[in-house]
Amino acid sequence: MTTTTPARGRRRAPSRMERAAGRAAAFQKPRVILALLLLLALTSVMLLDGYLRSEIGNDARVRDGAAYDKVPGRILDGGPLLTFDHGTARTQSVPDRTIVLTFDDGPTATWTPQVLKVLEENDVDATFFMVGSMISRYPGVVKSLVKQGNEVGIHTFTHVDLSYQSAARLQRELKQTQLALAGAAGVTTTLFRAPYSSEIDAVDNYSWPVYQEIGGLGYTSVFVDTDSDDWKKPGVSKIVRWATPKKDKGAIVLMHDAGGDRSQTISALGTYIKKMKAKGYTFTTVSGAQAMLNGSRSGVGRQSGSAGAGAGAGVGAGSGGTGAAQAAQHQAAGATLYEGRALVYAVAVAEWVVPALSWFLLVVGVAVMGRFGMMLVLARRHHRQRNRGRGRGGRGGGRFSWGPAVTRPVSVIVPAYNEKECIANTLRSLARSTHPIEIVVVDDGSDDNTSEIAESLGMPNVRVVRQENAGKPAALNNGVRIARHDIVVMMDGDTVFEPDAVHQLVQPFADPEIGAVAGNAKVGNRTTLIGAWQHIEYVMGFNLDRRMYDLLRCMPTIPGAIGAFRRDAVLGVGGMSEDTLAEDTDITIALHRAGWRVVYQEHARAWTEAPGSLRQLWSQRYRWSYGTMQALWKHRKSLTDKGPSGRFGRVGMPLVVLFQIVTPVFAPLIDVFTGYSMVFVDFRAALLAWLAVLAVQLVCAAYAFRLDREKCRYLVMLPLQQLAYRQMMYLVLIHSCVTALTGGRLRWQKLKRTGEVGTPAGAGR
Repeated sequence: MTTTTPARGRRRAPSRMERAAGRAAAFQKPRVILALLLLLALTSVMLLDGYLRSEIGNDARVRDGAAYDKVPGRILDGGPLLTFDHGTARTQSVPDRTIVLTFDDGPTATWTPQVLKVLEENDVDATFFMVGSMISRYPGVVKSLVKQGNEVGIHTFTHVDLSYQSAARLQRELKQTQLALAGAAGVTTTLFRAPYSSEIDAVDNYSWPVYQEIGGLGYTSVFVDTDSDDWKKPGVSKIVRWATPKKDKGAIVLMHDAGGDRSQTISALGTYIKKMKAKGYTFTTVSGAQAMLNGSRSGVGRQSGSAGAGAGAGVGAGSGGTGAAQAAQHQAAGATLYEGRALVYAVAVAEWVVPALSWFLLVVGVAVMGRFGMMLVLARRHHRQRNRGRGRGGRGGGRFSWGPAVTRPVSVIVPAYNEKECIANTLRSLARSTHPIEIVVVDDGSDDNTSEIAESLGMPNVRVVRQENAGKPAALNNGVRIARHDIVVMMDGDTVFEPDAVHQLVQPFADPEIGAVAGNAKVGNRTTLIGAWQHIEYVMGFNLDRRMYDLLRCMPTIPGAIGAFRRDAVLGVGGMSEDTLAEDTDITIALHRAGWRVVYQEHARAWTEAPGSLRQLWSQRYRWSYGTMQALWKHRKSLTDKGPSGRFGRVGMPLVVLFQIVTPVFAPLIDVFTGYSMVFVDFRAALLAWLAVLAVQLVCAAYAFRLDREKCRYLVMLPLQQLAYRQMMYLVLIHSCVTALTGGRLRWQKLKRTGEVGTPAGAGR
């Protein structure tokens, strides 16, 4: 029988989604780019944070015991201040009874402020040789330090032994530290101290060229006379004794304000200052000592005076200090200042984002593991409940039953748009149904003879209805309106039913509270790699989820490939809506809100043709995920509703949002963190963690395959699915989120069919 739905004029006005289709198409590529840029930005932030923490580019090599025969003897026997005037090396010693307190490896938020407090209480200035990565992390401490009258010097950006590094790395270490200083305190400096350096007689053949190059850039290299060895935590008395110079000599004294617990340093510092002052010693900075050596005491310490020495090449110009005590500091200006501020701001973002993401991803990871556990427990319970007594003649506690067997005829609605490759196989599978049915084929304006093929089969229980192209929801609504029976089964035009699928699918309607039933959709074209991946996803992701949602009474989606509805229930909620692209999710949620129960019938199996190419797969999943977001947003009021609607809103909707949107959106970051850890942190630990998660997923997948009586051989592709297929699905979801946030719309997208899913004879293969 063939009927035609009459047109209401010469041309049908385009639907709301069709009107938006043209506009949406123009924005898809920019949205993909935006999503990728967002992921790139987060990855960059994480790499920056890793660089600051010396996880990236870290070189822990420290040279020791090298020859020094190429170093001039006068340098090895000289003082701790090394400069190069017009290429000629020159050393100076601190004047007698003068102490230059220096602190290495800072700043830190814990110990540096305590050091500054002791210095302030004792009216003493010091010189701090700071690591650039630490400066950028604690700019406020640096600003306070400079404002208090102390002096700053460079201790490289990542605290590496420069004798192992290239000239480019050396330049980068210096420049980045200067930028950090400029961004933190608005100054640059000409003072430098190499990591792992000590007294000047320790300069060797490898480090000497480094000091020559640094001196050529205008820097003063600062060594030490006495080392307090406070990093060894020897006790306050030993720190004070080891820091005390002999025979009233002047000295540059080394202490630390970072690198571990510095409580002994803090305790010893005040004692040491008081002891040395009692002996008649003067405290100053490196620049203050140089001013004294050059015959000027103006501005030494906290007294005001002239600026002192100029900036070295490439270091900056203009005095930024308050006198000779800060003469090595220069006001940052121009590009250096703005680049430095940008660095500090970027580090501030990284310092906040990375820990926040780490905690958030930890919560997500715990939630995912909890979901796996909940799925396994509830899926087992669901299977045992629905299969009780099945195949055992009802023995062992009684056979599960929905109620009296449903044997009355039902209507099967087949919406079809250009399904010439599949429609014959679809209708032939329905013809073998063990349940009495009428078949309504709604041809949605096909131009490939779909309706003619359906008619040519000559099936007596098949009605072909033609309508102008209006989309799948309109076709389904048309079929529901003209259906002759009170139960309607909806399917896709490319789907093949098993002979007892309809009979199994409608049995739950023996319970008058049930308004809809989700069937068990199987991937028919699973012989390809893409098909096999989707097969794993259907069995593990979709069907295992549906068992859980069934018991929780919050099933979010009835698959378009196989689902059954009470006709009155569908009409009661207004039919299949065109408001979203996921009309199956939309109608399911609407039925929940109307008070109907939705269940999963695992024994009603149908075989569908999954997308055969990555492009088609992207198109389909993009529509699914975007449509799901539309449906959730449409029904957002269920969160505050009472009764059945509120139950779904407070149980089902949070689960869907958490596990189908939030978790997948942030899942790529978990993979990025894992890859980052493998490359830069601990490869073995990260690999073991990834393998542990994979093992959990494998257990879940194997159990899902067992419940569905599927062969487990496809699970050998699970690791590759996690590495490739899953990443694509995450990008699809991110793309959909960006589309939703930017207000875009999509149109229905027809997939290319091959018709290779012929019969369900391959069940379980």
